[in-house]
Amino acid sequence: GGPQGLPAVSLGSAAPIPPAELGQTLERMGQTLRDQLPASGSGGRGWVPPGTHPDPRPPDEADVVVVGGGVVGWSVAYWLKVLEGRRRHGMKVLVVERDPMYSRASTVLSAGGIRQQFSLRENIQMSRFSASFLRDINEHLGVPNEPPIDIQFQPSGYLFLASPQNAAALEATVQLQRDEGAQVTLLSPTQLKAKFPWINTEDVAVASYGLEDEGWFDPWTLLNAFRHKATSLGVQSCSGEVRVPITPCTCDPPSVPSQVYMPDSLEYQPVACAIVVNAAGAWAGELLEADGLPRALCRPPLPIQPRKRYVFTWHCPNGPGLSCPFLIDISGAYFRRDGFAGNYLGGMSPPEVSPQGPLRSFTPLFFIRHLQFILFQEKEPDTSDLSVDHDYFQEQIWPRLARRVPAFESLRVRGSWAGYYDYNTFDQNGVLGRHPRLENLFLAAGFSGHGLQHAPAAGRAVAELVIRGRYETLDLRRLGWDRLVDGEPLEEHGVI
Repeated sequence: GGPQGLPAVSLGSAAPIPPAELGQTLERMGQTLRDQLPASGSGGRGWVPPGTHPDPRPPDEADVVVVGGGVVGWSVAYWLKVLEGRRRHGMKVLVVERDPMYSRASTVLSAGGIRQQFSLRENIQMSRFSASFLRDINEHLGVPNEPPIDIQFQPSGYLFLASPQNAAALEATVQLQRDEGAQVTLLSPTQLKAKFPWINTEDVAVASYGLEDEGWFDPWTLLNAFRHKATSLGVQSCSGEVRVPITPCTCDPPSVPSQVYMPDSLEYQPVACAIVVNAAGAWAGELLEADGLPRALCRPPLPIQPRKRYVFTWHCPNGPGLSCPFLIDISGAYFRRDGFAGNYLGGMSPPEVSPQGPLRSFTPLFFIRHLQFILFQEKEPDTSDLSVDHDYFQEQIWPRLARRVPAFESLRVRGSWAGYYDYNTFDQNGVLGRHPRLENLFLAAGFSGHGLQHAPAAGRAVAELVIRGRYETLDLRRLGWDRLVDGEPLEEHGVI
């Protein structure tokens, strides 16, 4: 044999090696060389020379540090670079993501829906903006000499069903949506059955159906498009976890001593910056509870908690087929078509439990809602991991699906996964804008399941506040911190 165990191959004057045998020999040599290389780094990052950290180290300083590399964080970073214009010495923007493989990221674990059918005016406006953005995505996120972006949008619409008790509320909501320019129609049970003959309309009083700019798309493609475009504009990124993200600053110019801890390490890199944008999703509240932050300045606490939601996939050859929209049942269960071969996906959030009696009467509203997650979470799944409770589908979801779609009585479950909602326990709506006491801190989190579809709008809104000091495209002031301080929730009835 040759050196280090490699097979000897004669290329001199000896008898020639048959082509087939030569090919096999070269393949064995290649495999042997591959086997002797160091193992790939964790998470598939590939081998790096000894002593070199596998992830890019953060810079010593940046103008803006965006905490969270999900679709909202990358949208903020993208819009910061777009709105600053073509400056010779542009703004230094750093995106920090602690899960570089996105194995636990809410963005890529979502059902990928986009809809106009919300009950809060601001949410409708953000959906309208995002739909326009996605329609022209290549004008916004296209990179020269790169293939065009295809988010695989399926324009099948959302279908909301209402019981007799909720019919009037749904009709009023549809009128608000129409006032904002959304194309939504109301269907009587007879019209509903005529359009979707596979639906059991027995307990349905009215339904609303989106005719335009509603459906679903691929979340991973949108996330990568934002990331790729932002990077091409000069945004930097690194893997790590931000600790002590912000402290009161009286210096001029302002400088915030953020600490970015390297993955799987006690090593950290100080990053001086002027502004921190908290886009940490389900962990946005946790970020503001870090050691080192003055407790008096972090009041009221940010009422954002991680909540685990299951998504199940199933096959039903006799199901709704190509006519299947994104259906939201009276019971709270939802489903949509998944491809074109009789596959579907869906799930259901646990019912919201509200405090009753004297506790509600004598406790300030903000703290009631914020503590609701702690006191009334017995029906909420454990958020310590992303394991799936398969009994939940069999016991809770399937009976509701089969009642609404009789064909689903014979469905076959094919798979499942779990993801996190950045759940705002106060009113299930995003918190956007500057912190009332920490002037260097901006928030973009708490969307409670609709962050993916509102990311283009929310990212631009926060970037406008950072660069220009005011909202210009959409007036989202009501989604700011004031409602938390005043204890005045913005109710959204379209939370799924």
